[in-house]
Amino acid sequence: MAAASYYKNKFRTSLTAMHSKLIITLVMGIALSACGKNDQAANQPPAGMALPVSVIEVQPASVPIAAEAVAQTEGAKEVEIRPRVGGILLKRLYEEGNAVKAGQPMFQIDPVPYQNALAQARAQLAEQKARIKQAEREENRLRELLDTQAISQREYDNAVSDSAIVSAALQHAEARVRDAELNLSYTTVTAPVNGISGRFQFSEGALVEANASLLTTLVQVSPIWVRFSLSDSELAQLGGPLTEQRVKQVTLVLPDGTEYERKGELNFAASRIDPSLGTQQLRATFENPDQRLLPGQFVRARVITGERDGVFLVPQVAVQTSDLGKSVYVINEKNEATIRPVETGHWIGKDWVILEGLKAGDKVIVDNIIKLRPGTLVSTHAPGGAPTAPLVEAPVKSPAQSDPDKQT
Repeated sequence: MAAASYYKNKFRTSLTAMHSKLIITLVMGIALSACGKNDQAANQPPAGMALPVSVIEVQPASVPIAAEAVAQTEGAKEVEIRPRVGGILLKRLYEEGNAVKAGQPMFQIDPVPYQNALAQARAQLAEQKARIKQAEREENRLRELLDTQAISQREYDNAVSDSAIVSAALQHAEARVRDAELNLSYTTVTAPVNGISGRFQFSEGALVEANASLLTTLVQVSPIWVRFSLSDSELAQLGGPLTEQRVKQVTLVLPDGTEYERKGELNFAASRIDPSLGTQQLRATFENPDQRLLPGQFVRARVITGERDGVFLVPQVAVQTSDLGKSVYVINEKNEATIRPVETGHWIGKDWVILEGLKAGDKVIVDNIIKLRPGTLVSTHAPGGAPTAPLVEAPVKSPAQSDPDKQT
């Protein structure tokens, strides 16, 4: 009997423990299920209430067919100033960094050696002129003697030959004078074009060599050139490789984000695609009278080839990207959010250009996107404004409707 009582009590204890474990398991399962439901509903509005969202009603628009690229400015003319004659550099005649005009004196090289050379050349020229006059007189005298047969023809021919030699010497002396005058004029180094002067590379009193010593540089900044390139994909957006005739306009976006007030024109388009980079090299020219642009600046060049009609502009925040492509949320006739796949073009400011997927009058949701699910009930208002439609609440049920057990 004692053994039977022992096993009976042990069986009751085991059964009680099993009941306790089962109850604990059921309670934990219910709690976890409730937590999962709470997590899924955390971003959802309460049942029966509409989620307030901002919407825009899209309408067809015309946008420029354009592409942008990083660009760099450069002087339309970048000239190295070198002396054409050598000598001692006496003086700098300009202010470094200032604008200079074509023909303005910039440097003075010691002119004395060239003045002496010119004086010597002129003296030689005068001597040759005297000799040519003497030779002409002699030729005339011998011609008269030849007419009277006082001299032979050979003597006269020799005199004519001597006169030709003196005449050639005279021309050579005249050329030496012109060279000496030119060299003397080169001792004053002038600006070949209008532009902005650079830093002086020598000091006054230095010895400079003809055609070798770099004195300074001169950069023409009005007009100014802008170099850039576009990739194959960017060219495809514009309809293919560019030519000067296809480009309607070029604009610049400055480093601070503002747009340069003057429009440019394409003045060079490479006839081939660079095989190492897969790009087409391009260059545009801009007027720059106030020198707002300086050579070497990095800017953005926007090339416009035409306009595209019938597209829609949607804020970038409204467009979602997934493995299936891009999409937006639009509102249907039941005030429910629905997903609409779209095909996008390029950016214009803060907007996407939508090429396909929308139609005129569609209401596109532009905020609270993260809280939306397909079929979510929404109330709409304009961006930045108050809701234009009240929140939609579930109808209030009577006590009898809410508790079926109380219905009779």
